[in-house]
This record gives sequence, structure tokens and C-alpha cells, in this order.
Amino acid sequence: MQRRKFIKNSSLALAGLYLPKANRPKTGRKQEKIYGYNGMRYTLDEKWSKCDSGQYPVNDCHEMVQDKKGRILLLTNETHNNVLIYDTKGQLLDSWGHDFPGAHGLTLHDENGTEFLYITDTAKHQVYKTTMDGKILMTIDPPLDAGIYKDVKEFVPTETTIDANGDIFIADGYGAQYILHYDKNGQLQKYFGGRGEGDAHLDNAHGICWDTRREDHTLLITDRTRNCFKRFDKQGNLLEVIALPGACVCRPVIHKDHLYAAVLRSPDLNAVGTGFVTILDKDNKVVSNIGGSEPQYQDGHLQPMRQTDKIFIHPHDVCVDSDENLYVAQWASGKVYPYKLKRV
Repeated sequence: MQRRKFIKNSSLALAGLYLPKANRPKTGRKQEKIYGYNGMRYTLDEKWSKCDSGQYPVNDCHEMVQDKKGRILLLTNETHNNVLIYDTKGQLLDSWGHDFPGAHGLTLHDENGTEFLYITDTAKHQVYKTTMDGKILMTIDPPLDAGIYKDVKEFVPTETTIDANGDIFIADGYGAQYILHYDKNGQLQKYFGGRGEGDAHLDNAHGICWDTRREDHTLLITDRTRNCFKRFDKQGNLLEVIALPGACVCRPVIHKDHLYAAVLRSPDLNAVGTGFVTILDKDNKVVSNIGGSEPQYQDGHLQPMRQTDKIFIHPHDVCVDSDENLYVAQWASGKVYPYKLKRV
């Protein structure tokens, strides 16, 4: 009896060593934290960039885009290398640029199959059109002849967006708050907005883009101090205010049916180190916040949002790649490289 009992117990012990993987007890291995809500959820990679900071330093990481080759381009106001070009794994492919001490806005435009960049410089008070390797093709200076600026320093452009015909719309987000419409040759056509009271005016018009989610040809413009995006037609008529209480949003970024934006601070610009990322659906309803509170609506009204996870300090832009992963550039955040958020 004792021998049979020993053989039985030994067999059970050995069987335990060969449990199928699915049935094995879990180890104490720490699982990655997932951020976000409502199917727009991500894991965080703070070490995405493989750059050596001694060789390729950054100061403020302002904006990022992905070109048709799949490369990720980062704009920084570090004149050692204003543009860093990565693959999606964070390996550096190239770098260029020493002439943009106020490099701020980075817009990619496909012109008849050839891609170009538009860079705004808040220190030099200019806007540049460049090739993908940094050759300057056009410079737009402060429009003093328009009669709305008395001094060069009053024009502090933060962002551009380009129409299908090549026309350029510039957001003077740190200056007089005008939206200036130029033709493709850099000649001023008209302007609208400007600082003032009332919804048709702007305060911290930090970003601008065409809303490609809609059939009508309209612009989305940031009103960061007032916690909203505003929709205008290209003639400058206000069509809609998209309220985002608690969110000092940077530029709107459209990818397929969603709008993405970095929230620099919350609930206002005095709250240091309180940023997160917000995501809106095609109806401009907030569906997810990364590092922020779960979106809540009461009687159709969005309730104030706030930072809940301190994964960002001052996020300044979001780039969405072809696999719907996110890259987040940060301003005044200890000269950190961009973080990657992998969609799950």
C-alpha cells in the first residue's frame, strides 16, 4: 500500500511539472499598465527614442509628423539639430537644421506627390517652406503692410495648415491671434480672428488644421486659453465651438475619424505639470484621455477633465502613425525625447 501510494504521489508531482502553458500558475511578473478608455487604449514607452543626448540633444520637443516613407520627424528648438528623423522603432535615421532657434510648428504637405515641410519660428517671427532635407524654398515675413502689426515682434506664428491648392493658413498663436491666409506664393490674401471678446475672436490660437473627417471644407483652430477648438470656414466665419473644459489643448491632429490633441495643462495655463492627451471621435465627443480622467457627459455636456496619471509633464503634440500608435512630444519637460504610446 505504501509503495502504491508513493508511486501515485510521485506521478502527480511529475504531472505538475508538465502543465500546459495556459494552465500554469501566473508568476509575479509585472504587467504593462494600459492607459485610456473606450477602445482607445495604449501602453507607454518612455524609452522609444534611441538617441544619444550628447550627440543629438533636444530642448523643447514641439511637434512631430509621419511622412509617406513611414519616417517620424521631430521638430525641436535645439539648433544643434532642429529636425530629428526616426523610424517607428525609435532608431535615428537622419538629422538636420541649425537655423531655427524658435522652431515651433511642423506641418507636412503633399504637393503633387512631393512632400514639403512648413516650419514656424517664434523667435525669428517667420514661416518657412522647406524640402524634406531642410532646404528653404520660401520665407514668409511679418505682414507689416497689412496694417494689423506695428512691429515685427508682434507676429509670433505657431502653426500652419496648407489647402489643396497650396494656399497657406498661418495661426499667429503667440502674437496678435490672427489667422492669416496666404496664396501658395506667400502673398497675403486676408485675415480673420484676432484677439478680443466673443467667440469669433481667439486667445492663444496655438494650432490649426483642415478637418478631413467632414465633407465641408472647414478649419479647426485652437483657442487654448478658453479650453476649446473652434471651427471656421475658409472665409473666416465661425461655425462651431467645441468645448473641452479643463483642457488647454495644443494643435488638433486628424487621423481617420478621430481628433487627437496634446493637453498642455489643466485646468488652465497656470497649472504646471498637469498635461495629458485627449482623443475625440468624428462627432467631436471625447472618447479617451491618456493620463487624464475618464470622459464624462451629463445632459450632453462634457464635464471638466483633469490629469490623473503623471506620465506627461507638458505634452505639446501628438503624431499618429499608420498603425495608430501615438508619439507625444513635450515642451519644458526636462528635455525628454518623445514617448511612444502603443495601441492595444
